[in-house]
Amino acid sequence: MSPKFVRKSIREMSGYEPGEQPAAGTRWVKLNTNENPFPPSEKVMRAIRDLPAESLRRYPPPLADAFRAAAGRMLRIGPEWIIAGNGSDDILTIATRTFVPPGGTLAFPSPTYSLYPVLARLEDAKSLAIPWEKDWSLPVAALAASGAEAIYLANPNAPSGTFVAPAKVAELAGAFSGLLLIDEAYADFAEGNCLALVTRFANVVIVRTLSKAYSLAGLRFGYGVAKPDVIAEMMKVKDSYNCDAVSIAAATAAIEDQDHARQGWEHVRSERRRVSQELTRLGWNVIPSQANFIFATPPLGDGKGVYRALKEKGILVRHFDLPDLSRSVRITIGTVEDNNALLAAVGRLQE
Repeated sequence: MSPKFVRKSIREMSGYEPGEQPAAGTRWVKLNTNENPFPPSEKVMRAIRDLPAESLRRYPPPLADAFRAAAGRMLRIGPEWIIAGNGSDDILTIATRTFVPPGGTLAFPSPTYSLYPVLARLEDAKSLAIPWEKDWSLPVAALAASGAEAIYLANPNAPSGTFVAPAKVAELAGAFSGLLLIDEAYADFAEGNCLALVTRFANVVIVRTLSKAYSLAGLRFGYGVAKPDVIAEMMKVKDSYNCDAVSIAAATAAIEDQDHARQGWEHVRSERRRVSQELTRLGWNVIPSQANFIFATPPLGDGKGVYRALKEKGILVRHFDLPDLSRSVRITIGTVEDNNALLAAVGRLQE
């Protein structure tokens, strides 16, 4: 039972539930939390090894200046357009605290990333889930008329992997007077992105992470992009030193090594296509994905049963025990060997 001195809204809520993380040293084919299948760039490892001891004795640069400069060069914008965070979830938290007042409303198309309603509740705000239209089309009119202070759009979406074209997102940005946050955690695996909307619309914030595309899920580093006056307001909200010296050095090296990152992205796109085709051949319904995972329904629609059966074989996929999602599983695209193990196990289950 929760202590009485805990805020009522916290006592009554359920927190975000991360995917399973097996104990260190155990052997699994781990395709459940959308990690990159390859190690980080050697330049990242070198940056960590070469970090001076003095960098750990002192507080880190509060704005992560080196990273902001490197990311600005990569994106061809000034560093004042960028805010760094302890993973993209930190940027989402900063945005919610900045733009969604207590008693206000955060809207989003649903189903989507299940952290969004949790963030709203933490701010004593309401969340409004608006269903996707047929074939995962963006419900522009319903979102624009929601009366919310902010809309969060995961693009590509999680857990579906579906992608909304920038032109359609621009329609929403133009029709909505509040903040439109575009969560591009998986954009590097997609056919496009919405970065150009930041310069067109004053109410757009882009959020990205280095967890997936740059193999740094264990490090925790993300960033937001918006017009400088918007970034300046978000800077007031963030923790004084929200990024440590090690993560700043590693993230800067990662963002500068685009060649290494792109090799991983191309692998994911190729294997995503192959795994989707093979599962379709086995009778699965696979939603076309632009992320580093696929969302697929087995022939009998027994998502939980397949999840459990694969787990018994040492293969972890993600199952969401929710009405709209329970018939399916989300499968991260891994190495060729991991994906072959998955496909072989699925084939044996269906014999």
